[in-house]
Amino acid sequence: MSIWTNLGAFASRIQVPSLSAIVEALRSAFVADPELRRQVAFSVAMIALSAKMAKADGVVTASEVGAFREIFHVPEEEERNVSRLYNLAQQDVAGFEAYAGQMARLCGSGSPNCLMLEDILDGLFHIAKSDGVIHERELGYLHRVAEIFELDEAHFERIVARHAASGEGDPFLVLGISHDASRAEVTSRYRKLVAENHPDRLIGRGLPAEFIGIANERMAAINVAYAAIEAGWKFA
Repeated sequence: MSIWTNLGAFASRIQVPSLSAIVEALRSAFVADPELRRQVAFSVAMIALSAKMAKADGVVTASEVGAFREIFHVPEEEERNVSRLYNLAQQDVAGFEAYAGQMARLCGSGSPNCLMLEDILDGLFHIAKSDGVIHERELGYLHRVAEIFELDEAHFERIVARHAASGEGDPFLVLGISHDASRAEVTSRYRKLVAENHPDRLIGRGLPAEFIGIANERMAAINVAYAAIEAGWKFA
C-alpha cells in the first residue's frame, strides 16, 4: 500500500482545523506500526515545509506547485487529500521552524549532517529554483532550515553548489573535495557519494519510495560534477 494511501486515509478521518493539529494527532496514530507512523509523519511535515517554502518569497507560483508534484508522485485518487494538507500548511500560523524541528527529531538526537535531512533540503531547493532563480528570502529560509537540521556550513554550501543553475556550481564543491585532490582521491570520493546516494539507500534510511525523484536529481548533479572534473582538470 502506498504511503499516500495511508496518509490520505488518515487525513480524511481527522477533522481538525490546522496542519499543526494533524501533526500532533499523529503522536497517537498508527500505534501498531511505528515505522508507518514515522513515514506518514515525515510526509506530513515535508508537505508543510514545501508549502511554506513556496511562500518564502511572498508568491506561490505554478512552477513551484509543479516542482512539488515532480518530487512527490501522488496517485490521482490521493491528490485531494494531499492538496488539503498543502493548503492547510500555507494557511497555518505555525512557523516553519516547528516542522523543521520535527523532521530533525526523526533522525534522533545528536545526528548532525543526517542524510535524510539532506534529502529534505534537496526537495526544498528543487522547489525554490523552479522559477529559474533562488530568491534571497528563499535562500534565507533554506539556510535556517539547515541550521535547525544541524547541517554544518560546509555541508550546506555543497548543497547550494549542487543546485546552482545550469551546472555552474563548483564541481569540486559539489563533490566535497579540495581543488588539489589527486585523480584517485576524486574517483574515491565520487564512488563513495554514488554508494551513499543510490535510491535504494534513500528508501533504506526511512523515506517513502515515492520520494525517489530526490535521489535521482542528486545523483545527476554528482555525475555532472564528476564529468566536469574529469574533462576540465589535470590531476597530480
